[in-house]
Amino acid sequence: MAGQQFQYDDSGNTFFYFLTSFVGLIVIPATYYLWPRDQNAEQIRLKNIRKVYGRCMWYRLRLLKPQPNIIPTVKKIVLLAGWALLLFLTYKVSKTDREYQEYNPYEVLNLDPGATVAEIKKQYRLLSLKYHPDKGGDEVMFMRIAKAYAALTDEESRKNWEEFGNPDGPQATSFGIALPAWIVDQKNSILVLLVYGLAFMVILPVVVGSWWYRSIRYSGDQILIRTTQIYTYFVYKTRNMDMKRLLMVLAGASEFDPQYNKDATSRPTDNILIPQLIREIGSINLKKNEPPLTCPYSLKARVLLLSHLARMKIPETLEEDQQFMLKKCPALLQEMVNVICQLIIMARSREEREFRAPTLTSLENCMKLSQMAVQGLQQFKSPLLQLPHIEEDNLRRVSNHKKYKIKTIQDLVSLKESDRHNLLHFLEDEKYEEVMAVLGSFPYVTMDIKSQVLDDEDSNNITVGSLVTVLVKLTRQTMAEVFEKEQSICAAEEQPAEEGGDANKNRAKGGWQQKSKGPKKAAKSKKKKPLKKKPTPVPLPQSKQQKQKQANGVVGSEAVVKEDEEEVSDKGSDSEEEETNRDSQSEKDDGSDRDSDREQDEKQNKDDEAEWQELQQSIQRKERALLETKSKITHPVYSLYFPEEKQEWWWLYIADRKEQTLISMPYHVCTLKDTEELEVHEAKPVPENHPQWDTAIEGDEDQEDSEGFEDSFEEEEEEEEDDD
Repeated sequence: MAGQQFQYDDSGNTFFYFLTSFVGLIVIPATYYLWPRDQNAEQIRLKNIRKVYGRCMWYRLRLLKPQPNIIPTVKKIVLLAGWALLLFLTYKVSKTDREYQEYNPYEVLNLDPGATVAEIKKQYRLLSLKYHPDKGGDEVMFMRIAKAYAALTDEESRKNWEEFGNPDGPQATSFGIALPAWIVDQKNSILVLLVYGLAFMVILPVVVGSWWYRSIRYSGDQILIRTTQIYTYFVYKTRNMDMKRLLMVLAGASEFDPQYNKDATSRPTDNILIPQLIREIGSINLKKNEPPLTCPYSLKARVLLLSHLARMKIPETLEEDQQFMLKKCPALLQEMVNVICQLIIMARSREEREFRAPTLTSLENCMKLSQMAVQGLQQFKSPLLQLPHIEEDNLRRVSNHKKYKIKTIQDLVSLKESDRHNLLHFLEDEKYEEVMAVLGSFPYVTMDIKSQVLDDEDSNNITVGSLVTVLVKLTRQTMAEVFEKEQSICAAEEQPAEEGGDANKNRAKGGWQQKSKGPKKAAKSKKKKPLKKKPTPVPLPQSKQQKQKQANGVVGSEAVVKEDEEEVSDKGSDSEEEETNRDSQSEKDDGSDRDSDREQDEKQNKDDEAEWQELQQSIQRKERALLETKSKITHPVYSLYFPEEKQEWWWLYIADRKEQTLISMPYHVCTLKDTEELEVHEAKPVPENHPQWDTAIEGDEDQEDSEGFEDSFEEEEEEEEDDD
């Protein structure tokens, strides 16, 4: 009976097959995903946008501090080394003889299959004379020839060959293990065991433990869980946060604490420079003992943020720290928006009245602060300061002009070209052209809103208790595109025409203003992010207006969704009238009417079924669209003082302004390039015991005495008021 044999690869042939496959599985996909792209593409992109963004801080920093090229070079070297190893292994495999072959006596004797017995004997005699050991031939080859001759001439040997593939009968099954034999050699057992233990008992646990420790410290948006807990505690504590309080809470993030973030820095010189900045800034609350908001790291972050909003010149040693802090602000403010929204929804889902929900004002102040941080503007400063060459000293010439009342960027772009040129006459031609290029790049967003009741006979009939879906379509254009379009329309309207009187009714008031098609309001100038498609029904109160709002640049827009007040005919009453008429008619007419009713019912059922199928297909299309990933690279924000290239962000939500109630969770729109559609989702309940929403702040015992900063201000503290 045949047995089994397990053999390690003494020659190394099998191991080469295994190693070649393993290296190929790593090198091929790694090359596709990791091979550095064209490094000149970024330089070309920066060159193309230089006219508009050339004065932005992030643009100048990108040119002065280009991305280091060592990483792409290292990637190329590693990938090329991997391909060299793969080619070498492939060459070795191609030169390896086939170790396992089917035994064929005809090949051994150099005969064609089906040769006659006479031909076999003749060939055997010739080869025997050549390889016989007594004649000086190869003994091994002679034995193979003899075995092959027996397999073709001996009846039993031929039978064994035909049944078992070997003239000697059934053989033991051999299994090759694709590992070199030296691995199991007793001499190397200690070394192999040491490597095995180091890899699987030290390195692997350390890697997995490090990954797990990091993952439990961060939320899904890569924000420290401790930061989320700090925000939750203080947002719950202060329902209505003004901008000063919001700045204070924002600066308390653990991302700015060197104890929790190794990228944050603390220098001995901070104890001298930060107090100097506080004297220049003025009123800063230092009295309250609210750790970590009064810790040195938090005070430093708050001072640097306030100096950024005031566009103050700070010492060079603090510039790097300020840039680090500003880069973190958008993500931290988005996390604070999430915290506020979740607390509002949590308060709505709880029955206890003592649970205090944050106000809508707190939410909108948080969104405004994100705009302010990107633009480097204080809360009540003119939005015209976002433009290049418009400084405090010449701002009055624009905003306090006797003839033109210019308060916003929208007012400026709505002027005629001649009026705008006269208003900005203090600018040189080159600077004026730069201002116009920047104005032309600002986004102009229009909003189409449609509210309907799905799977209803009349989707436009909204009644009390209806499950309403609000569909919002955002269309983004630049001011330059709108301007060119409106100019062409105005030029056509100025030409004499028979319907000249009717045409004048549609004339736009300003060359930069775009006409609306529905109950919508266009967004103002500023950088904001796009909206993403998402479906979801929201119950709208009948007596309340539904407002949708965007925020994050200095662009804001509102749209009011009103309920349909039109009356809709009731099918039940129609059926009653028909029934009464049929009772008054003859039997013949009655039968005719019933047939007609059945036909109408069948037709109505078919229409309803077709409408339902169309609805289901629409929902499925939207669900598939949700699974598609979209790039969050949209349009750069024009920001003179922000240290990092910022993409446009937008927020869209429905709120009841009168009741200060948030109806839907804000959508953080990050993918609006040209057009986006969105279906508003109803706010979902929040798990009560999730660790992310734990308001207990661990580590409060390490409330350091802010001696480094506060001791320098004992006199100032006595004069300061409690602003919060």
